[in-house]
Amino acid sequence: MTSDAAPKLTFKQRMLIAREEAIVHAVNRLLAEKGFDAMTVDEVAAQVGIAKASLYKHFPSKEDLAAAAMVRVMRRAQDFINALPQEASPLENLRSVVRWVLQVKLAGDMPTLPSQNSSLRSALLGNRAYMDGLMEISDTLGAWIEAAQAGGQLNAQLPAIAILYTFFARACDSVVEFLQMGELFTDEQIVDMVLTTCFDGLNARQPS
Repeated sequence: MTSDAAPKLTFKQRMLIAREEAIVHAVNRLLAEKGFDAMTVDEVAAQVGIAKASLYKHFPSKEDLAAAAMVRVMRRAQDFINALPQEASPLENLRSVVRWVLQVKLAGDMPTLPSQNSSLRSALLGNRAYMDGLMEISDTLGAWIEAAQAGGQLNAQLPAIAILYTFFARACDSVVEFLQMGELFTDEQIVDMVLTTCFDGLNARQPS
C-alpha cells in the first residue's frame, strides 16, 4: 500500500526553512526602508542574528536576496488576487489590487528596487518563481484592463500596457511616503487620494 502524503521534514530542515523565512523578511524590510543600493548583506545578517558566512549558504549574493524578497511579495500579491470575489467587476478588481499595493507600501513591506541595475535585473530575469509570478499577475491585470476599457470604464485610447505599468508604478510611488511623512492624513486617506488620482485623474469633474 502506497501513501501520497508528503514526507515529514526533519528538525534540521524545518530550522533551515525558518531561517530562510527570517532572512527574506529582514531583506524585505530593509529594501522597503533603504532600497537595494543602500542595503548591505552585513545589515541583513545582523538583523537575523547569524554570521554573514551562514547567510551566504542560503543566498549567494545580494541580488539573490533581493530576488527572494520580490518572490515573497509576488506570492502575496497572487494570494490576494486569487482571493478576490468572483462577482467583482474588472474595474473593482483593479482598484482592489492597487489599494492592496498601497497598503503594503504604507506598512513598510514593499521592497524598493532601482529601475536600472544590470546585476539585479539579471538575477530577477533568471529567477523562475519571480518571472512566473510576474507573468501570471500581468496577464490577469491585463485582461481586467482590457475588459474595463471595452466597458468604457478606462480610457480605451491608452495602450493597455501603459495602464498596467501605471498600476505597477504605485508600488514605488514616492507620493505615498511624502504624504505619510507630512502626518496630515491617515494611511487610509492617503490610499484613497492616490487611488483617486490613479483612476480618476486630476481634472475637475464638470457638473452633470
